[in-house]
Amino acid sequence: MPSVDRVESSSESEVLARFTPTLFQRQQSVRQAGFSHLIVGPGDDAAVLDLRGGQTVVTTDTQVENQDFRWRWPSGLTTTGYDIGWKATTQNLADVAAMGAQPVSMVVSISCPKSSPVQFFEDFAQGMVDACAALGAEACTVAGGDLGTSTELSVTVTALGLTPQPVLRSGAHAGDQVAIAGALGTAAAGLALLETEQLPDLEEPALACIAAQQRPQSPLKAGEKARLAGATAMLDVSDGPLKDASRIADASGITIDFETESLRRFITPLENTASLLSNSPEHLALEWVLTGGENHGLLATFPADAELPTEFTRIGTCREKLDSAVTVDGVSVESKGWDHFGQSMVEDLAD
Repeated sequence: MPSVDRVESSSESEVLARFTPTLFQRQQSVRQAGFSHLIVGPGDDAAVLDLRGGQTVVTTDTQVENQDFRWRWPSGLTTTGYDIGWKATTQNLADVAAMGAQPVSMVVSISCPKSSPVQFFEDFAQGMVDACAALGAEACTVAGGDLGTSTELSVTVTALGLTPQPVLRSGAHAGDQVAIAGALGTAAAGLALLETEQLPDLEEPALACIAAQQRPQSPLKAGEKARLAGATAMLDVSDGPLKDASRIADASGITIDFETESLRRFITPLENTASLLSNSPEHLALEWVLTGGENHGLLATFPADAELPTEFTRIGTCREKLDSAVTVDGVSVESKGWDHFGQSMVEDLAD
């Protein structure tokens, strides 16, 4: 059996040599496409960026082993370095897009056990750049970062973007349309499958849900289109529509009412997958759609007479403020979803 190069038997320079070539290739392709925000990339003490094209948007997010992912899931399926790079990129760039901004660069900090295979870094870098290309972040580079050791893998990405005018959470008004760009519920279904022991052979819809959890597809370009279409508020759906909608509602002083019939296009395709795990598949599919996060779609509000960008689907309405921040078909509901300081992903699924 061939030996595996590990961090403990490699120098920092040797690890970086597996990581940075992919980033330099990305930098070159971005420059060839006509974007020049990154002036100095990996190799100096700090990166240099030209961000004079608008207001700068900055966000950061962290993935931690056994909190945000598992190397091996109870289902027997695994997580790869490529998956982690892709997801770390998506969750950060979705935050930039939710401000109506164009992603322009990222920096990444990785702390890992000394027993980690060096191949992880190469796979991680490839996942980052492939996510940028696939999701439409054509101007986005990886400007640099930091490497360190720890008892478990932790990845923190900071992303930067540019916009002439950010879209905030606080601008929604009673009467506005509520709309979503991207998928709902599929990443939650994927997480449930990954956490399930003795899974049956999975068909394509279920496999697509697992892919949505490990390599989410955020409609990044829809953020700028929403801003141009007059979006009054917007955010990235990372913690579930109910919880994330409550954030817009609280910031804007309104109540958001979701319409089950408008959500049907997201619920019905999940029912076959839900039947693998529940005797009430329609109920479980509805729960995934309303409370499941990590699809990283964009939830936005628009004036009542606005024409929605083609990426967006109307799923509700903003109402005058009620006691509940969010209602479904006019009925008050608890704004349940992911909470980093509440339940773990395992406990949340057991409810």
